[in-house]
Amino acid sequence: MNTTAQYTVPLDGVGPVEVTVAEYGTGHPFLLLHGGAGPQSVTGFAEKFAAAHDVRVLAPVHPGFGGTVRPGALASVPALAALYGALLDQLDLTDVTVIGNSVGGWITAEIALLKSPRVSGMVLIDAVGIEVPGHPVADFFSLTMDQVFELSFHNPDPFRFDPATLPPAAQAVAAGNRAALAAYAGTAMSDPALAARLGTLELPTLVLWGDSDRIVDADYGRAYAAAIPLARFQLLTGTGHNAQLETPDQVVNAIWDSADTDFTAFSR
Repeated sequence: MNTTAQYTVPLDGVGPVEVTVAEYGTGHPFLLLHGGAGPQSVTGFAEKFAAAHDVRVLAPVHPGFGGTVRPGALASVPALAALYGALLDQLDLTDVTVIGNSVGGWITAEIALLKSPRVSGMVLIDAVGIEVPGHPVADFFSLTMDQVFELSFHNPDPFRFDPATLPPAAQAVAAGNRAALAAYAGTAMSDPALAARLGTLELPTLVLWGDSDRIVDADYGRAYAAAIPLARFQLLTGTGHNAQLETPDQVVNAIWDSADTDFTAFSR
C-alpha cells in the first residue's frame, strides 16, 4: 500500500501546519525523515523497506520542501521535531522507530530528546547537528552543486545533474528546498549544545555512516554515536552521505539485521 495524505497539525507557537506524508506498507511503524536532498531522496528506500519486511513507513515532507508551504514561525530543527511529535500524537502511533538522514537525522535526535513514550528507537544515517572539533560539517551553502555531488556520494555520476537544465518549476522547488534548509538548520548545520543533551537519552540507537561521506566524515559519526548512551555505530561500505539513496539495500539490511540486538520492540 503506497498512499499520500495531507494532515493539519496544530503546533504551539506556530498554528496549524499542513504536512504531506507518503506512506508505504503495513506493520511496525517507522517515521522516515529526509535531509536537505529532499523527499525524493528517501522514496526508493521506503519502497524497498516496505516491500522487504512487514513495516509501515511514513515519510513526511518537511514544510517548505517539495513545493510545500512553510509557516514563517516554523524555523528551527526543534520546531520540526515538535511538529512530528504532534503528528505521532494525532495519528496515535506507538512503538515508533524514527529514521533520519542528514538534517533529518538531526530532527530525529531532537524528537528523541522530547522523550515521547510513542518513540521506541532511532536510526541516524549520516546525521548532522552536533559539533565535533576537527571534523566540521561541510559548508553546503558555499558549494556548487557539482561539489555537493562529489562530497555526498561514493560514485556521484549516476546522481549528478545540472540544475540549470531543470524546468522553471523544478528550479523553483529546488530554491524552496534550499531556503527551507537554511531556515531550519542555519548555515552551520549544527547546535553546539546538542551533543551534551544527547547524553540524557535512554533510547536504542543505530548510527549508520557511509565510509565515503565527505559532508560529515566517519569520525564525526563515531562522535555522534559516542554522545548517545545506547547507540551502536556501523560503517557502511562503498557509500556516501545519502546512503539510503545510493545503497538502499545495504541500509535496509543494516537496520533489519540489528533488530534482535538494537530494536527488540519490533519482531521479524
